[in-house]
Formats: sequence, C-alpha cells, structure tokens
Amino acid sequence: MDHKSVAKDLFTEGYNCAQSVLCAFEDVTGLDRETSAKIASSFGAGMGRMREVCGGVSGALMVLGIVKGYGDPKALDEKNDHYHLVREFMERFKKDNGSILCRELLEGVSVKPGPDAEERTEEYYKKRPCPELVAYAAGILEEMLDAD
Repeated sequence: MDHKSVAKDLFTEGYNCAQSVLCAFEDVTGLDRETSAKIASSFGAGMGRMREVCGGVSGALMVLGIVKGYGDPKALDEKNDHYHLVREFMERFKKDNGSILCRELLEGVSVKPGPDAEERTEEYYKKRPCPELVAYAAGILEEMLDAD
C-alpha cells in the first residue's frame, strides 16, 4: 500500500493532518477509520490549531507507538528503543522540512488565527504545504516500518 498517497488523499478529503497520517496506516495499526480519526482529531493544525508540533508528525508518532511502542512502565530498554525511533523520525522530518513545528512549516502562508478551522477550498490547498507534509511524514514512517 502507498501510505504516502493515501495520507495526501485523506487530507484533501478534509481530514486534518494528524488524522490523515494515522488513518493512512489502518492496515498496519488494525484500527478502523472512525477510531483513528477520533484519536488523532485533537492533534490537527499543530494541536487544535495552536500551530505547535505538525499534526502529520503527531499522527506518525501515534502509528509508531501503536506498532513499536512499549506498554510496561518498567521496561527501560523498550522505552529507550522507542524513544530512539521517535527521535529518528523527528530528525529525518526536520532535516528535510526545516522544522517539526506547524507555525514554522507554514511560515509565509496567510492563516486565519484562532481555534476555528478554515473552510477547505481550492485556494486553501494551493497555499499550504500540508498535503505534501503529510505525505512526507507517511513516507518516512513507511520506510522505518519496512526496515524491520
């Protein structure tokens, strides 16, 4: 499955950036679309339009947690291994995109301030790098998961 294309398509359907990435990996996580979308819903636009960590990054980290995460709070080795994966993902994303922060990734793009989502129009998609960023996040994640 081409998770990059799926993530991009989901974003252009109206899902937020975090939802787009998490939902694109339903075949890997075993979660259904509605559950994935609800879990990731708070993380769009840099966490509720706060423009903090990119939602595409957050969605990818959710997938990493589901697939490669640890559950035992005392499992120090597993925790360390997982944090290494998280950092690898973040460093790769940042290296090629310049940042993991939504506000920095959208620098120069006119965005409506506040918590209310903007209407998804043709102009909305033209001025934002978000479809490409969610595809990029999904691509890194796909490579990392395939490496095992």
